Amino acid sequence: MRVEDCFLLGRIGKAHALLGECKVYLDVDFIEDYEEMESVYVLQGNKLAPFFIEDFNIQGPNMAIVRFKNILDRTQAEDLQGLELYLPMDELPELADDQFYFHEIKGFTIVDSKLGTLGTIIKVEEFPAQPVIVMRYQGKEILIPIAGNIVGNIDRTANTLATNLPDGLLEVYMGGGDEEE
Repeated sequence: MRVEDCFLLGRIGKAHALLGECKVYLDVDFIEDYEEMESVYVLQGNKLAPFFIEDFNIQGPNMAIVRFKNILDRTQAEDLQGLELYLPMDELPELADDQFYFHEIKGFTIVDSKLGTLGTIIKVEEFPAQPVIVMRYQGKEILIPIAGNIVGNIDRTANTLATNLPDGLLEVYMGGGDEEE
C-alpha cells in the first residue's frame, strides 16, 4: 500500500493505561463511522505498515482509545506516539451528491455565479477558524473560505466547483479596490 493511495485518517497520541492502549485522534466528521475498522495503516518512516485493531473505544467526537494487536504494553504504545494513521481511499464513507472531500477537489475549476470561470484549485488549507480553498487566479493565490453560502455545488463529471464569492474578495488579492492614499 502506498501513501498516495490512502487518506490521512488521524494520529496516534499518548499511551493509555498499561496494556498497550493508545489515544487515537481521528480527523473525521463522524468517528462512529470508523468504530468497526479491523485495521489501519501506520506510517513508519516512509512506509505504511498494517496494524490490526483489537479494541476501539470512542471517547469523544474525535478521540478513541485503541488497542492494536501485538502492542502488549505501555512502552510499545509509547513508541507509536505521533505516528500517522491512513486508510485506502476506497474506504472513505460515501457522501451526498452536494458534499466533497477536500482532497478530491484539487485540480477542479472554480466557477463563480457572477464572475464565471475563475481558476484552478491548488489545495484546501485547514485553518483553526475554517478551511479555505487555495485557488490560482491570474498568477496569484486566492483564498476562498469554505463557509456559509460561498461554496456551492460540485460537479464531479466536469471537475468544477460552484461558488458565490463575496463582493470584493478577488480585488483584495489583485490589489484593486477603493483605497485612499
